[in-house]
Amino acid sequence: MLETHAGANVSEDDVRAYLAPRIVKWWTPDAILFDTVPLTATGKIDKKVLRQRYADLLMR
Repeated sequence: MLETHAGANVSEDDVRAYLAPRIVKWWTPDAILFDTVPLTATGKIDKKVLRQRYADLLMR
């Protein structure tokens, strides 16, 4: 579960249920991850850290 705005919670099943009527089945992601987004010193998303963090997931 991910803590979101105003104390609401969302799970992987919630995301899949939301996407099901909106996109075709083969567009549905294989994995839905909830994590903090690493930022650089200037406040931009640190893509290098994301690539390192999820390299094993992408190699499946």
